[in-house]
Amino acid sequence: MSESKVKYTAPDATVVAKRMMTLTQRSLAAASKVQARSMAKASGSEYSLMDASTLAKAYGNVWSRALTHPQDLWAAQIKAATDISKVWTSILVPQDAPVKDRRFKDTTWSDDPVSRTYRDAFLAFEDAVEGLIDTLTENGRDDLRVKFYTRQAISALSPANYLPTNAAARAKFIETGGQSVLDGIENLLNDLDRGDGRLDIATNDAEAFEVGVDLATTEGEVVFQNELMQLIQYHPRTETQHKVPMLFVPAWINKFYIMDMRPQNSLIRYALDQGHSVFVISWANPTKSHADLDFSDYMKLGPLTALDVMRDITKEDKANVLGFCIGGILVTAMLGYLAAKGDDRINSATTLATMVDFKDVGEIGVFIDDDRLNVLREHMEEKGYLEAYHLQDMFSMLRENDLIWSFYEANYLRGDKPRPFDLLFWNADSTRLPKAMLLWYLEEVYLRNKLREPGGLEMNGAKIDITKIKAPMFILATRDDHIAPWTSIYPATNILKTNVEFVLGGSGHIAGVINPPDERCKYGYLTSPDYPATPDAFVAQAENHVGSWWPHWAKWLTEKSGDQVAARKVAKRGKYKSLEPAPGSFVTETPD
Repeated sequence: MSESKVKYTAPDATVVAKRMMTLTQRSLAAASKVQARSMAKASGSEYSLMDASTLAKAYGNVWSRALTHPQDLWAAQIKAATDISKVWTSILVPQDAPVKDRRFKDTTWSDDPVSRTYRDAFLAFEDAVEGLIDTLTENGRDDLRVKFYTRQAISALSPANYLPTNAAARAKFIETGGQSVLDGIENLLNDLDRGDGRLDIATNDAEAFEVGVDLATTEGEVVFQNELMQLIQYHPRTETQHKVPMLFVPAWINKFYIMDMRPQNSLIRYALDQGHSVFVISWANPTKSHADLDFSDYMKLGPLTALDVMRDITKEDKANVLGFCIGGILVTAMLGYLAAKGDDRINSATTLATMVDFKDVGEIGVFIDDDRLNVLREHMEEKGYLEAYHLQDMFSMLRENDLIWSFYEANYLRGDKPRPFDLLFWNADSTRLPKAMLLWYLEEVYLRNKLREPGGLEMNGAKIDITKIKAPMFILATRDDHIAPWTSIYPATNILKTNVEFVLGGSGHIAGVINPPDERCKYGYLTSPDYPATPDAFVAQAENHVGSWWPHWAKWLTEKSGDQVAARKVAKRGKYKSLEPAPGSFVTETPD
């Protein structure tokens, strides 16, 4: 809709004046908080994902190397100049070809000549800069940082992020008589208030869901708890259940209910409907009292303790186990630990979005090195934990256009309120990370890549060798995962010596995993009878399947779960009776 056709609505001047006065007062208070936080970052008293000196060093190293190869630099400059010329071409001759970039999917980017010109010029400029950086960089960590932060800067320059160049935002400004801008300012101030001076961009309607009411509603009981976790036993949903019970080990970044969202996309409910006895760990949101708990403590107080409780409840020596993300890394390490101890209690294991080879961790690597680890150690010394928002910001930057700038445009330029979205509600419900666990994990696993090295890790006095794992494993990766790249998950097929079923799903880290088999399922998956040495070779020979991977996993798991027995109900008395209904109190705690 062109701006000339937009109906203008005159606002009430008195109402607008009162609102502007209120917003001005709030802006002054917010500015004070922003300044205080900026001062803290500048002084080094607050942890930052990246500091200026590290970034300057990265750019300096890349340019220094380029200067030692003048012929390559000259070629890169010529190519960049040629690409930049496309900017002028796009201004003088508007492009008619459809633009697939999701930032410009609104028809106003084509219908409005001003916005179309800015769009085409920006895309040509973006291509030119990315081409130049690709030519000058290689595969080192500094090169990765230069690519990553150059992309962040370019993304910020998109005409979609500015009112004068965004036709849809301009049209709404005219249509509402400027109310949309006031709404955007109010949204901005609300986000700054919530972040206490940090811009905590709302990505969902925070009032749309309540855990235990709208999400995590599968019926169950907390039957055990310690300082690190609550163990939930779910009520059966079938008259009989498989003999071998099942333990879900979620990540302790965010909350466990990613596995129990709404009834229609709950993996826990799905497993119950397949006749499994399901137990789930709900991790504590750490405080300073958890500071000295390390990765071994997570294993001992988490799945090892849970398996002992399950054995007492079900009277079964064997159990199936599933781990998601870092929970899957813990499960994999635990399997190596149990192998070292000669303990064969695990009948089968499933890992979802779980890396075993950290040689190439993708863009997350720009945030983690020995220098940043030392800064992180110093930051956590007093508090004993890392605040939740740091990881949330990091993951958002990996997909900045989807998770930052799209909401920036909608919330602030157009003054819209975010729509309810269960997965993004969960994503915003993040947790802290205790000092000892995080430092050990980042150094030993992330930086040193010792999980895949036989005997490289030591946990609770045992050398971990995952090549000794005997339990069959189902390993799911997702093609567009920006947190656990599937190419770093696939090596498990050759590292592990046990029977492996590898599945490559569609979409990313969350949507690819929480992908139930219904009419809305739009991501298929790939399987192969054997696993060649490289990911590309796997894709070349793999069979494509339509629909969710869940039924494929369910069939695999059924074969590992034994005969049917009477459905197991939660005891009403005894050592492991109900302490409180699911989802329990740990999942709703947000400590100060």
